[in-house]
Amino acid sequence: MNEVLIGGLAGQGPQGHVTLAGRLANRHGLVAGATGTGKTVTLQVLAEGFSRMGVPVFTADVKGDLSGIAVAGTPHPRVDERLASLGINDWQPQASPVRLWDLYGESGHAVRASVASMGPDLMSSLLELNETQGGLMHLAFDHAEREGLELIDLKDLISLLKHIERERDSFEERYGRVSPQSLGAMLRRVHVLATQGGERFFAEPALDINDMLATVGEGEHTRGFINLLDGRELMQSPRLYTTFLLWFLSTLFRVLPERGDAEKPVLVFFFDEAHLLFDAAPKALLERLEQTVRLIRSKGVGVYFVTQSPADIPDDVLGQLGNRIQHALRAFTPRDQKAVKTAADTFRPNPALDTAQVITELGVGEALVSVLDNKGVPTQVERTLIAPPRGRIGPLTDTERTEVLASSSLTGRYDERIDRDSAHERLEARLTSQAAAVKTTTSPMPEAAGSSTSDSAYTDASTTVPGPVTSHAPPSNSDSSRSKSSSSGGRKRQGALETLIKSVMRALGSQLGRSLIRSLIRSFTKR
Repeated sequence: MNEVLIGGLAGQGPQGHVTLAGRLANRHGLVAGATGTGKTVTLQVLAEGFSRMGVPVFTADVKGDLSGIAVAGTPHPRVDERLASLGINDWQPQASPVRLWDLYGESGHAVRASVASMGPDLMSSLLELNETQGGLMHLAFDHAEREGLELIDLKDLISLLKHIERERDSFEERYGRVSPQSLGAMLRRVHVLATQGGERFFAEPALDINDMLATVGEGEHTRGFINLLDGRELMQSPRLYTTFLLWFLSTLFRVLPERGDAEKPVLVFFFDEAHLLFDAAPKALLERLEQTVRLIRSKGVGVYFVTQSPADIPDDVLGQLGNRIQHALRAFTPRDQKAVKTAADTFRPNPALDTAQVITELGVGEALVSVLDNKGVPTQVERTLIAPPRGRIGPLTDTERTEVLASSSLTGRYDERIDRDSAHERLEARLTSQAAAVKTTTSPMPEAAGSSTSDSAYTDASTTVPGPVTSHAPPSNSDSSRSKSSSSGGRKRQGALETLIKSVMRALGSQLGRSLIRSLIRSFTKR
């Protein structure tokens, strides 16, 4: 059946099972609770259930302790006790098909994206650009497309912005006025992003989104891959984490066709430690996220937020989450008490439960659960024992992680970073070509045979001036040698006017020049 077993009511057997219907899984959901109350195990139970349904799953493995889902669990007395209490008779330890990913390419397949695929809107949001700078980012992307400048990595974007800065006059002819201050601010923000890990994320080969949507097996034995993104180091760069997740959702929204409500989703997407996401994300990025969450349901993607309290989630997003699992919260402070009340108010009331009180009394592995029924209406909240996962609870060892990676069908596809010819290389080539052209046009004319370098500046002036000028020039040894050099070189005489102008220009500032000028004046006066 297309449903995920979440858990059940103690002592009621199969009649008390709480399940999440596959056809309503794209209505999104929330898993909340204080640290140590069992959220990660609940996430594992849900991921395994969707995988057995044939639905691919994506989640960040923030602490590294979710990776044990790739190997079968082991029987345990407490597991047996929970199974008996819930009346679950078909439980067997089982490994799930897992693909390991890492934005840094160290503990999993590298995840990369191009700057172009990010687009000007998302890139502007990521860099926290103002309206003017965001408009300039749009123009920069348009200019790159017109000029055939492919934007792959951050070097490409930096080179493009510097190119616009150098060619500002011609750029303004097409697009209007460009503020140098805006360009400078944009360049600084791109450099900051590069130091926060963006240099490794924006590169090739880019992620093929279909590799996240893969399944294995056939027919009723089809299993969806559980894609685990190593988040242990990534959490130190929350902006990069936020950007990747939003880019991934935006890409899914762009490439997936409309599906409506199908029997099961195309993908289930978990935002683990979502409070980090919302605390660190700029306002513009959050607005984009809220819009994407609202719209992506129609593409068959379910989005589930895993966080400490419902208060961590913006109201516009919280209102989209139809399936709720609430683990224990502690009410030690006035702020905690407010969070408990907020959590209780998000559930459909159950006359048999004091929801606010029960939230503070839940044990590890217990939760208050409300899911959508067959009509899409939230069920009354129930105190639920979470079913045990079939995979191991805890992380993979280094050896096991290596084995999972080695057995992956993606081995070798994303391992080596490619730095091919793109905007940076092409703009650098243009600069080199322009510099060579300028050097060629400004280089001095070749010297006549037998003339020395030190005399070359005077050669034309002494040998091409008409007779009267030469006869009145002060005699000197250097003039004599230049005259001999001129006669031996056999250089062609220039017209009198052209020669006069060149002679004056070359002679300015020197004693000889002043003498030549006086001679020229006397010569033309006598005429």
